[in-house]
Amino acid sequence: MTRTALVRAAVAPLLAAALGLAPVGMIASAQAAPPIVTAAPADDATDPDRPVRIDVGRFEPRAVTPGAMVTVTGTLTNTGGSAISDLSVRLQRGQVLTTRDELAAVGRDPDPATTVLPSFQGVPGELPAGGELDFSYTVGSDELRLDRDGVYPVLLNLNGTVDGDQRRVGELQTFLVQQPVVPSARTAVGWLWPLTERPHRSPSGDFLDDKLADAIAGDGRLDRALAVIERLPGNTAPGGTQTVPALPVALAIDPALVEELELMAAGPYAVDGVEGAGRGTEAAATFLKRLTAVAAVHPVVALPYGDVDADSLVAAGLPDVVVRSLPGSPGGTAQDPPPDGQNGADATFPPADETGAVPPGTGSDDTAAGARILADALDTDPRTDLAWAADGTLRPETLVTLQAGGVGRVVLGSAGLTDGETAVGISGSRATAHTTVATAAGPVEALVADPTLSEIVGTAEQSPGGARMAEQRYLAELAVLSLQAPAGTEQTVLVAPPRNVEAGPEGAGAMMADTAGLPWLRPTGPDELFGVPPAPAGDLAAPGNAAGLDPTGMADVAAAVAVREDLAGAVVGDADTALQAYDAAIARATSVAWRADTEGFRGTAHALRSALDRLRGRVTLLAPADGTYSLASSDAPLVLTVRNDLPIAVEVRLDVRIRGTRGLSIADIGTQILAPGQRTTLQVPTQVRQSGGFAVTAQLTTPSGGPLGNRISLQVKSTAYGPISLIITIGAAVLLGLLFLRRLVNLVLRRRRAAAAAPDQDAPEGATGAHPPNRSPV
Repeated sequence: MTRTALVRAAVAPLLAAALGLAPVGMIASAQAAPPIVTAAPADDATDPDRPVRIDVGRFEPRAVTPGAMVTVTGTLTNTGGSAISDLSVRLQRGQVLTTRDELAAVGRDPDPATTVLPSFQGVPGELPAGGELDFSYTVGSDELRLDRDGVYPVLLNLNGTVDGDQRRVGELQTFLVQQPVVPSARTAVGWLWPLTERPHRSPSGDFLDDKLADAIAGDGRLDRALAVIERLPGNTAPGGTQTVPALPVALAIDPALVEELELMAAGPYAVDGVEGAGRGTEAAATFLKRLTAVAAVHPVVALPYGDVDADSLVAAGLPDVVVRSLPGSPGGTAQDPPPDGQNGADATFPPADETGAVPPGTGSDDTAAGARILADALDTDPRTDLAWAADGTLRPETLVTLQAGGVGRVVLGSAGLTDGETAVGISGSRATAHTTVATAAGPVEALVADPTLSEIVGTAEQSPGGARMAEQRYLAELAVLSLQAPAGTEQTVLVAPPRNVEAGPEGAGAMMADTAGLPWLRPTGPDELFGVPPAPAGDLAAPGNAAGLDPTGMADVAAAVAVREDLAGAVVGDADTALQAYDAAIARATSVAWRADTEGFRGTAHALRSALDRLRGRVTLLAPADGTYSLASSDAPLVLTVRNDLPIAVEVRLDVRIRGTRGLSIADIGTQILAPGQRTTLQVPTQVRQSGGFAVTAQLTTPSGGPLGNRISLQVKSTAYGPISLIITIGAAVLLGLLFLRRLVNLVLRRRRAAAAAPDQDAPEGATGAHPPNRSPV
């Protein structure tokens, strides 16, 4: 061997160790020989292109004890375009962490994990482009030198040769947890599990799409979310009638979701106007049965109908929409149940009495519609006094609105309070989920959900490395909480994943089971968390740039609500009951789920506004066929025909306008009640002051003046004499008579004068006397 070759042979292993690479010639022997602890050279993390994705199926133990073996198994996937050979792997660790603040800092700036670097172990086989390869790795905890209780950042480092270049081809960061054998403190973990879905119904209550069928089908999002709860450990209650959970999880359920499931399960249903196109009838019936079984074991929290965005609605000046959706308020009337013997558009209205008036809601007590939906469908008694802020924040005025609607307790995030980080243990040494919040209407009890834990659980299936790696991060967060706490104390935390949680039994289910299976953790529920003495966490924090519903869409919602309020004043009977389906449509259109879909929200809001505008058009005036109407006398009434296509009676007013004010006046007939589904004639008193034609427009309005139907135009004609015409006519006749009399008098006088002036031709000559006349001058 040449001198140069000898130098290369001696230097290559040193360079490989310094770069965190396994020399090719040492891989096989490293696999057979016990791994050794190497020095801590600079780790090679300069190449951002890691073509191998590492998915971990097993990472044991969850909590390391002295002398334990750490085992990692999983699958390597080559996402690059070149084959990779000479694969080797090792688990290297960083500095120990003992507080939540330290763990948060590592999350922002990851530890390179170069404190202890065991040797690489070879992975048999070659990884072709696009191919997969299973791997297994084992290392003793003593070789990782876990010399203190705490949380250790670790890096699963995968090396290989790509096109002749040996380098790091994959990496995965996670944590090792080492806890005391006898914990000095524990952490009680409560869960609030969402079962919600973006609404899929139009304002009329029909299905716009069939995506809910996909969500509840096998391996759908809601199917996996429900399976998490179904597979939790439990035990049988005395008598064997039901299962009592060893791990209670509060289920947050949207009544609108259950209503949609009932509509699907009832039989063939239309989708986007196509009759019988729905595919989810059987799946919906099965899902409801499963949900009912789970609700019999776990506590149920009723969300507002449609899971409305309370902050966006209150900010837009629409607090009444929030109240009508609340499950614990007598004013919570929003519901759109399957039609009960009705058809067509009338199915959007509840049955009226024989007069057309709508009686109050069908509930036997003051139970709100949302609570009634869950109670009837799931045979449960849901909790209705707890509100869950979707993004963890609430405006002060929103909280006051919720209080007025029967809410006495809320769930916020740490960002929703000025000292929220104290409640979750980032600031200070002890996490306490229970606190109180001051409002203008009095204090409100609150639970502070841990945003980090909630996000880990909610995105477990999307976590790098898979759900098992998300679980390990979850355990690391809880471990430091227990480690930083004073001896003999217990932390309390609440995990409330995002509404659109993407998790299954392998991720979230395993995390819940850890809560009941590890000695330094303990399961609890919201009720017990509220029983812990509250700890100060500040006041409500300003929402800041928190996402809300799109302003353009909210403008259409506000216009639709204005129409709804105007129409409510026209309803005969209980307006809230009559318009409950439209209140439900408004609630579905303002669901927090629309925050993530601006264009979808705008389309939904526009459809809502159009639906309410069309509702106005179902009560209208009918114009005469030729557009003219004749009055036979000076006080003959103007007879107009109106049509009420609604299945309920309504109160209306008639707005009549005349072009000009001379010659015709029309009286105000006041408020009129129109029977449901009928045509009615209105007789409007008139007073004609002169004959001729008059341009008139007319429209029905609500009692508050809102337009109903179209404004019609008609030409009113009259041949009758009004008072003025009559005076003129009589005056002309008198004048004509006087003129005739004057002429007659003048004629008589002229004749007399003529007779007196003419000589008498029949008198004898010389006679001088005049003879009397022999005929009348007339």
